[in-house]
Amino acid sequence: MDKAKGKYGFDPVKEALAAALRIKTWARQTPLEHAPYLSGEGENRVYLKLENYQVSGSFKYRGVLNKLLTLDQATRNKGVITASTGNHAAAFTMAARTTGSRGTVYVPENLAPAKKSNLEALKARMEFYGHDAAQTETHARQQALAQGLPFISPYNDPQIISGQATVALELVEQLERPHVVLVPVGGGGLMGGVAGYLKATCPGVHMVGCQPVNSPVMAESIKAGGIITMESLPTLADGTAGGIEPGAVTFDICRDLVDEFVLVDEEEIKRALLLILDRHQVLIEGAAALSVAAWLKIAPEYKNKNVVLVLSGKRIGLSALKSLIT
Repeated sequence: MDKAKGKYGFDPVKEALAAALRIKTWARQTPLEHAPYLSGEGENRVYLKLENYQVSGSFKYRGVLNKLLTLDQATRNKGVITASTGNHAAAFTMAARTTGSRGTVYVPENLAPAKKSNLEALKARMEFYGHDAAQTETHARQQALAQGLPFISPYNDPQIISGQATVALELVEQLERPHVVLVPVGGGGLMGGVAGYLKATCPGVHMVGCQPVNSPVMAESIKAGGIITMESLPTLADGTAGGIEPGAVTFDICRDLVDEFVLVDEEEIKRALLLILDRHQVLIEGAAALSVAAWLKIAPEYKNKNVVLVLSGKRIGLSALKSLIT
């Protein structure tokens, strides 16, 4: 192993700084907003990192943009491939257009009409295959290999992780010393980037991974000592649901750098989402509500801390929102 690259095969701080320079022309610096109501819950100073205001509606744009900009123009012209039905697909499509890439998104044949409509509105170049996300992704990877094109992973790539780490770079500029940082966790790309940077630059920071009870794959994998396969039940936090790719570098980072995982149930996610809508007039998706729901559970354990809740995205359908409100 190249010691200069660190134990994960890349230097989290060096690569995060490089990513920040690479994407700054196109990615937004998202606001850090004080949350008075949530601060009162535990006598702390709570802030919301509003990644729901990012281009494409989620933090995903940072990582995909960084990855595409590390490829030369000839490679981007030839084509890049991914598989997704949600935030990653939207971010990939927008970043591909920004960088002049010929991007193709593979999606299941039974893609929900609302998601299909969203991608069509973004003028995504879609290919349909299979009837579940795992089958579609396997096929997309096979196509990328057969055509000699890069497959753009949603999370298992140092350049994707480093792009997400720019959330942490902004955070330390906006808040002198974060003590506790709560981050939604699915495949671990966002947490991997944020924790990798903060643990190296903010001594003593406490990283909290937030997952739904219905899909706690990363938390259970770390508990088991290795990546496991488990069934994910339906969840409002569908942006974090699903399995983890075998050998994913995010597993090692989360195992080493996440201090604790907090699991929240569907009622807690719903309550957190509505709280942010009511108290802050901010629209977020179920996955983004994980950090809020988790904080409400652990707030009494903390006093006089600077606490950051990362709100990862805003893509929630009108029908889903109506069902929560009524």
